[in-house]
Amino acid sequence: MNPLGITLTLVVFYAFSELHAKRRTFYTNPVLLSIIAIAIILKWFGIPYGSYMDSAVILKFLLGPAVVSLAVPVYKGRGTIKAYAKEIGAGIVVGGTVAILTAFYIARALGGSEKVLLSIAPKSVTTAIAIGISDKIGGIPALTAVLVITTGLLGNAFAPELLNLFRVGDRIARGLATGVSSHGLGTARIILEDELAGAVSGLAMALNGVFTALILPYLIKILK
Repeated sequence: MNPLGITLTLVVFYAFSELHAKRRTFYTNPVLLSIIAIAIILKWFGIPYGSYMDSAVILKFLLGPAVVSLAVPVYKGRGTIKAYAKEIGAGIVVGGTVAILTAFYIARALGGSEKVLLSIAPKSVTTAIAIGISDKIGGIPALTAVLVITTGLLGNAFAPELLNLFRVGDRIARGLATGVSSHGLGTARIILEDELAGAVSGLAMALNGVFTALILPYLIKILK
């Protein structure tokens, strides 16, 4: 197997992780910088994206177990999560609905076409779910995938800093806000800072995906 993809990904991510460890600011976020750097390298050397992905397939495979592993902190924090079950449930309903409405109406205010509006509405849930929703409601799945990844990247880069800026100190609230708004990439960032917040974020990510899949096809008929 061609080792290019996995080697390039690991080396670039390690380099930016070291940079971020020395200078912990939002603009040294290793995930964001790694994506930009790898895209530039592939373009510069004329390496097809398909070839890169084929040679990094093992990392893609490990993504599944990595997501499933989020169940571990959820299990550890099950007592606290159970105590705040009503608040978490309400947060998912309110947060998931607000994420849909703000994306939809901001895009409409900026002159987005109907296809764009339908594509952006599910941008706050994981890619696999968002693509399915987008296809069902008449959006453009490929555009939805880009918007979902962009949303996750922004959450990974800025979520904790924004929560600190608005003085959101409660661990449950921090995790809930991150998971509902920026799914997996946001969860990957917040769990490094607080395991309980990360557990709530992972749970919120999963439940918001289910909630959005159930409500958006009906809500979009009203929004149209």
